[in-house]
Amino acid sequence: MKPKIKLPVIVEGKYDKIKITSLFDATVITTEGFGVFKNEKKREYIKRLCGNGVIIATDSDGAGALIRGHLKGVLPPDRVYNVYIPQISGREKRKKEDSAEGYLGVEGMDAETVKRLFEPFVTGDTAAKCVMTRAELYGYGLYGAPDSKAKRKKLCKAAGLPDNLSAKALCEALGRLYEKDELIKMISDIGE
Repeated sequence: MKPKIKLPVIVEGKYDKIKITSLFDATVITTEGFGVFKNEKKREYIKRLCGNGVIIATDSDGAGALIRGHLKGVLPPDRVYNVYIPQISGREKRKKEDSAEGYLGVEGMDAETVKRLFEPFVTGDTAAKCVMTRAELYGYGLYGAPDSKAKRKKLCKAAGLPDNLSAKALCEALGRLYEKDELIKMISDIGE
């Protein structure tokens, strides 16, 4: 029996949906890529479904970030939970060529990575494991310093997150995936 995710999951395409439903019992909605930008009925459907919350799991490339940003602009911010797919170079098996940015999408992720990313939503515990603030990022030299962008990229790589996250999104993702002591060690390790 597959683990159940109670909140609906939004992904970009049908192969992403196949990946998620192969691992979980979940309601999965596709955006048809950029199609959600023009499809008012789809956006209204997504809004109706997010009464108790919705999980957005788009690819870690620029297109995925645009789609995520669009959805976050039309949905109540307190009901949106983000799952960030790591930036792993590669090509999905069904494709003949790499994607524009050369990263695997949701469909290309290995099952264990996907299970780890969705674990908080299977247990029903949508609360963050810890709170990481932008002020703390600043204190660690990961925000507001001349070399902070390079340090954040290292941290994102170590944490298995896309390196194009805003400071706010990075705080959210780190807090959802890691305990505070794990984060401090990871930050310490990238500084060495």
